[in-house]
Amino acid sequence: MADSQSNAHSRADAGTPTSGVIRVRTRLTAGFTVLANALVQRRGSAITIGVAAYISSLPDGSPVTITALCEHFSEGEILISRALRELEAAGYLERRRERTPTGQVRTRTYFYDVPGGVPHPDGPPEPPEPPRPRRQAPVAEAIAPAREAVRETVQPHTYAEAEPPVPLADTATDPRAVAVLAALRRVDPRLVLSEQEAARLAPAVTKWLAAGLLPTHITDHLTARLPDTFLTRPVGILAYRLKETPLALPVWLGSAESPVRPSVVPLRNCDGCDRGFRAAEPGRCRDCRSREPLRAAG
Repeated sequence: MADSQSNAHSRADAGTPTSGVIRVRTRLTAGFTVLANALVQRRGSAITIGVAAYISSLPDGSPVTITALCEHFSEGEILISRALRELEAAGYLERRRERTPTGQVRTRTYFYDVPGGVPHPDGPPEPPEPPRPRRQAPVAEAIAPAREAVRETVQPHTYAEAEPPVPLADTATDPRAVAVLAALRRVDPRLVLSEQEAARLAPAVTKWLAAGLLPTHITDHLTARLPDTFLTRPVGILAYRLKETPLALPVWLGSAESPVRPSVVPLRNCDGCDRGFRAAEPGRCRDCRSREPLRAAG
C-alpha cells in the first residue's frame, strides 16, 4: 500500500502568529546598522525615528546639518529641525562648541546609541593591563609604580567628559532681546533659534532697543519679505538684517519735558460796550476803537 503524501505544513510552523507582522530574517554580514529598540520603538514622530536611523548609518565626519538632511529627505526644514530638536531633548543628539588645536571654534555633533553615553574623541579605551607577577626584579618594581602613576594621571584626562562649550559672549545676555528673538516664531514658524544662536543675536537686538525702537518694530524688520526657502539656518539672515545699528532719537524728541507754552493773554471787558475781549492792557475792544474815528469826523 502506497504511503499517503500530504502538502500540509510541518508542526514546526505551529508557533507562527496568525496575525500581525511576520519578520523574514536574513543574516547580514556588511552594510547594516545596529539600533536600540528604545530608539526605533519610541512613541512620537516617524520623521524623528527616520532621521535618527539615517544619522546612525552615516560614517563619522558626515555632515548632518539641516541643509544636508533636507537634500536626502523629502521633508522641509521645519520638520527636519523639529526632529533634531526632539532627538536633542531625548538625549540622543548633542551639539558642542569645541576649540580645535589651531584655536578655531567648531560645532561638533555627537549622536548617542544610548542617551547619556560619554564620547571618546581619542578612540575606544585601551584594554586593562595584565596583572603583575608576584616576584619581580628590583628594577621592574621601581618602574611599575611610576608607570601606574602616569596611567592614573593620563586616564582622567583621556576618558573624562568633554570640556564645556566655549561661551559665545563674555557679557550676560539681555532677557528683553532674547524675548524678542524667541517671539519671532509666532510670526514665521521657520524662525526657530537655538540658545547659542539667540546669544549671538542678542547684543545687536539690545542696541536696537537702546536706539528707541519698540520690540514690534524690530519684529517687523526681521520678518518682512523673507525668502520662500532658506538655504541656510535663519540665524544668518537675521544677523545680516541686524548688522547696522539704527540712529537714536534726537534729545528734544525723546525728552520727557514738555516745551515752554506761550503765556495766555488775559480776558478783559470793553470800557465802551462791556463786551469781553483779550488784551494785555484794559481799554476798548476792536469794534469800539474803529468807531471812535467816525464819531470824531461827524
